[in-house]
Amino acid sequence: MKMLIDSRWVDAESGKTTDIVEPAGGKHIDTVPEGAASDMKKAIQAAVIAKRRMRSFPAHARARVLSDVADRMEESCEDLACLLARENGKPLNQTREEVKCAARLFRGFGEEAKRLFGRTSPLDNVPGMESHFAMTIREPIGVVAAVVPFNYPVELYAHKVAPALAGGNAVVVKPPNECPLTLLKVAQMLEDAGLPRGAHQMVTGRGSVVGTVLAESRDVDLITLTGSTTAGRDISRRAAETLKRVYMELGGNDPCIICEDADLERAAAAIIAGRLARGNGQICCAVKRVYVQESVAEKFADILANESSKLKVGDPLREDTDVGPLINEEAAIGVEAAIQDAVKRGGTVRAGGTRTGTFVEPTVVTGVVAGSQLLTEEIFGPVIPIVPFETVDEAIELANDSEYGLQGAVFTNNISTAMDVSHRLEVGGVVVNWSSAVRAENLPFGGRKLSGNSVESIPETIHEMTVPKSIILHDALAAFNSNAGV
Repeated sequence: MKMLIDSRWVDAESGKTTDIVEPAGGKHIDTVPEGAASDMKKAIQAAVIAKRRMRSFPAHARARVLSDVADRMEESCEDLACLLARENGKPLNQTREEVKCAARLFRGFGEEAKRLFGRTSPLDNVPGMESHFAMTIREPIGVVAAVVPFNYPVELYAHKVAPALAGGNAVVVKPPNECPLTLLKVAQMLEDAGLPRGAHQMVTGRGSVVGTVLAESRDVDLITLTGSTTAGRDISRRAAETLKRVYMELGGNDPCIICEDADLERAAAAIIAGRLARGNGQICCAVKRVYVQESVAEKFADILANESSKLKVGDPLREDTDVGPLINEEAAIGVEAAIQDAVKRGGTVRAGGTRTGTFVEPTVVTGVVAGSQLLTEEIFGPVIPIVPFETVDEAIELANDSEYGLQGAVFTNNISTAMDVSHRLEVGGVVVNWSSAVRAENLPFGGRKLSGNSVESIPETIHEMTVPKSIILHDALAAFNSNAGV
């Protein structure tokens, strides 16, 4: 496949390509251009010209394009889902849901394009300005750069690109190195739907090369990034030179507190669904640290270990697969090392614990001590560490003892405890009696601390990608003239 620059499908200037392979077995799928700095600079310059076209592309037309893309995605759902499962490794039943979610986002932001309202403001509350009239309007920010991660590429692409286009911006997309193919298919849908020339660019290549150009370019007005905290720090430093806006949703080390009055079977099912059998454990907001009240900790560990051992690990294209491969073998080796680190420090593997190539078995570890990688780092894989606690106050302290603050969860049948924990956890969102891996497109989603500095949702994101402008009509009113009505 080729990359998209100025509404043309092109190779890299260098002629270099990158192979895209299936993480499940290493089978070659396709090649994409290995874009360089010069390629990205061309895309940015095309976007600078295109932002003028987008400013004159009316809201109803933007809404039509986004709705049309949503229709195309739904019509091609099976093809897109199969391709995504092949290049990403998530089970097919999950990639279908991801494509459907992305279509909903395109359609929802298409509706929001028609709801970018301004307001009128009285000025007679300011002495001397009684005869003036003011209004505000919202305008596109200009050129938006979207950096998309590998774990949920189609959904997170939609969370960034759809609101940017809905707001009237031109967009330059950096897709994930490991799995750009499905996004390139969606990019073709946007072209076919009738966007103005150059309004949507997609440049494939290494983030350290093409992503750096986006961060440093004076012609990029806003960067929206979902990725690692390391990547977020680097882009923020580079973007600071031009004072561009940077919106980041970064890593998470999400805590879950299970109280002794909780439904343990429900808690185990939720953690399996949201962590071990979802996204192959590669979800930023999934539960990654489980704190269980001491009186029920052993019982819960038994339930979780027993149920997790029933999960089927294998080919993501099979309908009955629960857990597929990690994105590459390097990632799997890192997860395996974190499990071994916990064991060396005294932890006990109660289920799973082994790696075969890119596959990591769903793993439950007890006896995990403070300082273990499973507790201090964001582990991107199907692993659950269990730590006992005595009091809820202790559990909250342990949960908040992290550099991250994306999402959290609490299991209890006491509404007061649920509300107390929800208020005291230092995170962007809390789910009561289910996994923290919950994201509804109409709710603000984002974190605190090193987990990011912004939120995404259908109402919020389009406002982040537009800017207000005040317009004052000087001496427009006669109502406050002292001679009026005489």
